[in-house]
Amino acid sequence: MPTFTAPDGTDLAHHVRGDGEPLVVIPGGPMRASAYLGDLGGLGAHRRLHLLDLRGTGGSAPAADPGSYRCDRLVDDVEAFREHLGLERMDLLGHSAGGSLAALYAARHPERVSRLALITTAVRPLGLRATPEDRLAAARLRESEPWFDKAYPKLRAWLAGDAEYDDDFTPFFYGRWDTDAQAHAAAELEQTNEEACDLYYDGIETAVDPAALRAALTRLTAPVLLLAGGLDGGPSPELARRTAEAFPHATVAVQPGAGHYPWLDDPEAFTARLRAFLDGGR
Repeated sequence: MPTFTAPDGTDLAHHVRGDGEPLVVIPGGPMRASAYLGDLGGLGAHRRLHLLDLRGTGGSAPAADPGSYRCDRLVDDVEAFREHLGLERMDLLGHSAGGSLAALYAARHPERVSRLALITTAVRPLGLRATPEDRLAAARLRESEPWFDKAYPKLRAWLAGDAEYDDDFTPFFYGRWDTDAQAHAAAELEQTNEEACDLYYDGIETAVDPAALRAALTRLTAPVLLLAGGLDGGPSPELARRTAEAFPHATVAVQPGAGHYPWLDDPEAFTARLRAFLDGGR
């Protein structure tokens, strides 16, 4: 497992999968080890994936300063990762909460990004986040599922703040609730740094000014792809379209039948769309 050192001395790990031109990958969660990404549905057959374990996750050391788990402060780790890989410019992919970090990086270092793919991402530092109404509207698309009647009331209670998270509504985050999805979901708790998860966005509303971030993103000349799942409520396809407005050269694609992890729901469709974008399409 390759390692490198962050500017503050924290030892960080990353994983290499596949072969081809490099693609730097930032995981979501927030603060979930990159193992959950696998090889992104077979994308590793076409690209060399460099998957970063954020500090405090996977093989990376915990932070001495808990405040450094906040996503805007993690930008320096991503820049150190680029330097470690020896890339003048890089194709960059962020999933979910990792897309917020990728967008913050692109705003601070626009000249270092050649292409940016944001997968099921709403960039929260822009003031954009999924609402309970978004999530419930997406959930109602699953009314024909055998688990819906049990899961939906629990999801509604959780979103209202009246109940704790319940595994019974986890299927809403996946387009297909099959054995692969169940195994993927079961690994989440062990792969996630719960303390760091709570700190990832802590105070981000005051640390990052959305208007200033939008202004900084206007300097990004790289093509941007925002891929949304047709069954995902966080972000919904409409929220992905609103997010795209912050980028000068953005395209939105919706993968039908996909939830929050589209490479699991339809690997061939996901890989084909990402290959087309990374190889020069829009």
